[in-house]
Amino acid sequence: MTSVHVPPVDFDLRLVRYFTVVAEHGNFRRAAAGLRVAQPSLSRQIQRLEGQLGVRLLDRTTRGCELTEAGRTFLPQAQALLRAAELAVTTTRASGEPGAVTIGYAGGLVITTAVRELRSRRPLAEVATLHLDWSEVHTALLDHRVDVVVAREPFPTDRLRTTPLYEEPRVLLMPASHRLAGRGSVTVDDFADEPLVSYPDTAYDAFWRISPRPDGRPAPVGPLVEAHADKLESVAGGEALALAPASGGNGVPRHDLTAVPVSGIEPCRVVLATRAREHNRLVTAFVEVARSHLPGDDALRAGSGDAYGSA
Repeated sequence: MTSVHVPPVDFDLRLVRYFTVVAEHGNFRRAAAGLRVAQPSLSRQIQRLEGQLGVRLLDRTTRGCELTEAGRTFLPQAQALLRAAELAVTTTRASGEPGAVTIGYAGGLVITTAVRELRSRRPLAEVATLHLDWSEVHTALLDHRVDVVVAREPFPTDRLRTTPLYEEPRVLLMPASHRLAGRGSVTVDDFADEPLVSYPDTAYDAFWRISPRPDGRPAPVGPLVEAHADKLESVAGGEALALAPASGGNGVPRHDLTAVPVSGIEPCRVVLATRAREHNRLVTAFVEVARSHLPGDDALRAGSGDAYGSA
């Protein structure tokens, strides 16, 4: 029997992942925000993928976008393709010794003691670290820029596994001249009518603005910020207040700001995040080390003032 020659297909996995995210959100704007790319750029990347496939995958609607018949056919195969690529990377990395691992950390968290201990246990391994913005945790893991991340929740966790480490109380960051400055603690009622800085990610924004409030009311909306420095500037300039983790002891990131503990609200949780199908033995080793070398009290004492406002 004569075999049929099928020309090779050169898929850009980044485009495949973009498509699955758009399909999940059903909306280019929300997908672009989640991916942290410009919406026009995302549209062009999807068009590139459609050009490679020779079919239209998505139809735009007044409410967002919908999968075409070809899109519905391609989606499960695209997801399987991404899982296969992830498995290929992790199993290949795990097969080599002494191995390499990149440890991510976000929001000013201090991981030095755990990293030092891992290097002492695996002296021949290549152990690198990479600081991430809070919004990069999920994508950095799935893009294999890092293999494990120490970060504060909330962040997207699909296709990830999280391991709790410890909890941190939250404080209210405000100008040093604010009416609440100098108090031993405050409650949500004390600042119920004041706006808090807002964030692009919905879940992150809801947690760090306590929205809705315990009585069901929406929290007043403050200026939208993405960068840590912009957050501090908004607070110092009197535009809004901000909730922040209590890391940093008694220090604050600027002399014109102060922080007051907030009672009656849930703390933020620091976790280890890894890919769900992770096979790198060094990741397993770091998880073990981190659970014993990154206790909450030590982390709170060791944290720098930069942790305020960079949750």
